[in-house]
Amino acid sequence: MHLLTTLEQGLKDIDARGLRRRRRIADTPCAAHMTVDGREIVGFASNDYLGLAAHPQLVAALAEGAQRYGAGSGGSHLLGGHSRAHAQLEDDLAAFAGGFVDAPRALYFSTGYMANLATLTALAGRGTTLFSDALNHASLIDGARLSRAEVQIYPHADTDTLSALLDASTAETKLIVTDSVFSMDGDVAPLARLLELAERHGAWLVVDDAHGFGVLGPQGRGAIAQAALRSPHLISIGTLGKAAGVSGAFVTAHATVVEWLVQRARPYIFTTASTPAVAHAMSASVRIIAGAEGDARRAHLQQLIERTRAMLKTTPWLPVDSHTAVQPLIIGSNEAALAAADALDHAGLWVPAIRPPTVPVGTSRLRISLSAAHSNEDLDRLDAALTRLGTTMVAEAA
Repeated sequence: MHLLTTLEQGLKDIDARGLRRRRRIADTPCAAHMTVDGREIVGFASNDYLGLAAHPQLVAALAEGAQRYGAGSGGSHLLGGHSRAHAQLEDDLAAFAGGFVDAPRALYFSTGYMANLATLTALAGRGTTLFSDALNHASLIDGARLSRAEVQIYPHADTDTLSALLDASTAETKLIVTDSVFSMDGDVAPLARLLELAERHGAWLVVDDAHGFGVLGPQGRGAIAQAALRSPHLISIGTLGKAAGVSGAFVTAHATVVEWLVQRARPYIFTTASTPAVAHAMSASVRIIAGAEGDARRAHLQQLIERTRAMLKTTPWLPVDSHTAVQPLIIGSNEAALAAADALDHAGLWVPAIRPPTVPVGTSRLRISLSAAHSNEDLDRLDAALTRLGTTMVAEAA
């Protein structure tokens, strides 16, 4: 069949460029030590930054939520699916992460992708100009495209270019859109300068805090709290399947903004609400993140980050200057990155190779994701494996 032949040829082309993506099967809960594809490994692939994904309190809260609310929500949030668990979680999130705005309100979504699509398509449209960092996540890029707004892309973290674009814009509505922590480089956006520009030009500043919530700022309140920012121009989008250890996402902003999303955000209105048990477990996660245990986990994670930064500088490859739990090591070609990941896999370490189009051509890398669940002994294993690999590859090149 011609249609299948076309797809098969496309897959061969993906293989030829070293870009085939493959799924691995985890047989155990997300943790530092896992069984994956039937083998014991130390995982440096997840975004479980605080090591909460298998936390006994969250497992118990999920079971309790299922006993109380059942397995499914039964409908969209506006048609019967909005449970007491959802409402409580939104109140908890607004109180915890909404300190950057007066009258904060939070809106819970099933996924971060949905939250980003919902926010951008509800706030932007024809006659709007959306200013997007060049390294923004795919969900922000897709949300910008679907919004039908004019999109202007500024070079990564280049606030001077962004300022010039804003000065030249005559759009009635403007949105500046950025990740907080950029997921493939681990660097943090210049949020204070971005907010200054947003306020000067009467623009919204939409911050995707997927990799900051739970980790950055006092009590893990996120990147905006870390930067000590406060403004009605701010809209924060947080993900709950990373540091928070469960699933879903939320938008926090002034209550008027959130009510607009309830009325106009199609990805929120026209989908079944997530199971209330997940929301119930998420409220338990917020309590852990905000408490003494959360502080201890963040302190341990920071120690691991500093040790990994020093370790990666001793390799023959190029580390990215990241102070977050995302620690990339740029290898170069697709083939070299895949070979490095495969060698680490043989050593019992799961460190994924990240290739285009996720990162620019020629910058394929190992993406080391750290978790508070990791021990110093886990880093010892990674250090030894990278040292062996570096010695072998340098010798082969000679």
